[in-house]
Amino acid sequence: MVFILKQQSSLVQEVKEKILAREVISRKEAIELYQCDLVTLGKLAQLAKRKKLPSDLEQTVFWNTNLHLNPTNVCVGKCNFCAFAKRPRDPEAYTMSIEEACKKAVRGHQSGATEVHIVGGLNPKTAIDYYQKLLRAIKKEAPALHIKAFTAVEIEFFAKLAKASYQDVLEALKDAGLNSMPGGGAEVFAKSVRDETCPDKIPAEKWLEIHEVAHTLGLRTNATMLAGIGESICDRIDHLLLLREQQAKSKLFQAFIPLQCHYQDTEIIQQEIDPITGIEVLKNIAIGQIVLHNFLYVKAYWVQLGRKVAQFALNIGANDLD
Repeated sequence: MVFILKQQSSLVQEVKEKILAREVISRKEAIELYQCDLVTLGKLAQLAKRKKLPSDLEQTVFWNTNLHLNPTNVCVGKCNFCAFAKRPRDPEAYTMSIEEACKKAVRGHQSGATEVHIVGGLNPKTAIDYYQKLLRAIKKEAPALHIKAFTAVEIEFFAKLAKASYQDVLEALKDAGLNSMPGGGAEVFAKSVRDETCPDKIPAEKWLEIHEVAHTLGLRTNATMLAGIGESICDRIDHLLLLREQQAKSKLFQAFIPLQCHYQDTEIIQQEIDPITGIEVLKNIAIGQIVLHNFLYVKAYWVQLGRKVAQFALNIGANDLD
């Protein structure tokens, strides 16, 4: 699809007026914003950020101390951008016992972690029963530790194995101690990109449905976008618009987290894909803040960005760290 670009000054003024009036940014405007320089985008994103929060929180950066726990790397799915997953018979495959995984979570909490982020491969041997026991064990040993766990892809996998509904699975996990969900597995919603890079993963509509079910149960969730896997700018914007639309309905998305693909030890490196640039990484943060008017938080994922880039991102729309 080809758009005739406005003069940048005209576009910027129109977007600024919409931000001030709390009006939504259109698809066409969002795509055109990618042509703007980063300084201009940053100023718009900072304005959008300030309009979302009370005046006493305008300059506040939100954060938590987070422990990542990956109980298994065994995965029956296949994504060409993944360097984590292993097949069941791979010599590097592992599955932690519940005791081992629980000890890691508790040690992290004792070292200052306020949240444990639990995700793993799609392993038939670590289905819902395994994770219910793990969550209960963690809550018994560290009741104050917030458990953020399971991507929508994992929830769908658990439901399929148990022949249960998404709601039944989420209710069971919530009863065991689940407090919120991460945003992984979203990648880029465009079907053409998913068919090429992660055909075993659930489509966009299923991902959104599972998060909506979680929201109806009172579980807050995050949302991600993985850039640099062969998607177009239009694909990125359409991804944001689907998130915005879902948030308007179910309202419990917490943070938007733009991610970038790392190609080392992956199959995607063999394809003719131009790696995402540093400027694009920062533009995704700024445009996410502008387009997602109904998301309070946009995260600069400093573990991936590096500390200095994450600090800069706080000046172009990000208001959350990890």
